[in-house]
Amino acid sequence: MKASSIFFLISLVAVLGACSGGELRKNFYEETCPEAENIVHNIVWKNAALNPTLAAKLLRVHFHDCFVRGCDASVLIDSTESNSGEKDAVPNETLGGFDVIEEVKTELEKKCPGIVSCADIVALAARDSVSFQFKRTLWEVLTGRRDGRISLASEANRDMPSPFFNFSSLQQSFENNGLTVHDLVVLSGGHTLGVGRCRFFRDRLYNFTGKGDADPSLNPTYAAFLRTKCRNVEDNKTAVGMDPGSDLSFDNNYFKILTQHKGLFQSDAALLTDKGARNFLNVLLDSKRFFMEFGLSMKRMGAIGVLTGNSGEIRKKCNVIN
Repeated sequence: MKASSIFFLISLVAVLGACSGGELRKNFYEETCPEAENIVHNIVWKNAALNPTLAAKLLRVHFHDCFVRGCDASVLIDSTESNSGEKDAVPNETLGGFDVIEEVKTELEKKCPGIVSCADIVALAARDSVSFQFKRTLWEVLTGRRDGRISLASEANRDMPSPFFNFSSLQQSFENNGLTVHDLVVLSGGHTLGVGRCRFFRDRLYNFTGKGDADPSLNPTYAAFLRTKCRNVEDNKTAVGMDPGSDLSFDNNYFKILTQHKGLFQSDAALLTDKGARNFLNVLLDSKRFFMEFGLSMKRMGAIGVLTGNSGEIRKKCNVIN
């Protein structure tokens, strides 16, 4: 395909993604709470300076929120005696950063009560936490989301992409949310930050086909290293960096290790099994291109299923509905 055609397709995807944001817009709180984005920024950066793992946590919260019921902060709602919320779903058991989101919300309620949604806080906090490393804003976040009132663990267990997915399952999960293979590859780059628990990849080391074997697509040297961390098939708790040697730094190293067959999860390795995904993965070995594409895909993801206008509510506390 000619370069001009590729550029046209990428531009078209970007335009369509921007259009999917509904009533989201820049500076939504300009008149009602003009300091809103600065308050989020300052509190997140203060905490990021103290906790180098915060970016991974808040980026993951945003992703897990948007893939279940859209970006409505439903992942923040606590379970009750009569309802098991998304927080208690298996994919969300190790989510973190909720305390920072609540700190932001508390301050915003003091300044502008009932104005700024938790859903917008999640989107802004994810961006700001990743941006802290660079001391500049990495991508634009449109605002105007409202908060959902429903949170179900069963939906999170059903709808979240699994680290055990093959490529076709990953593609379907993203398509269900209006995202493309392009977005799938780019957003997988978020695995450059954070850790994965042994329970989600140990079968690749010890029992890939049920015969006590390792996944042949996994780099043997890397597999040997992982076995020194996850010492048996019963290990559920040990955490390993998803991007060896770079799991606290936001960069495109994830794509470099994938080409070396060092993706931690089966879902990481799956990106190499599709020609289109593999070709685009190679494009993202260019750091500048990755940063640009990541911002565009985050903008599209942040528009999934948003509640705007009179839909939903503006929660007073992010962990409980009004």
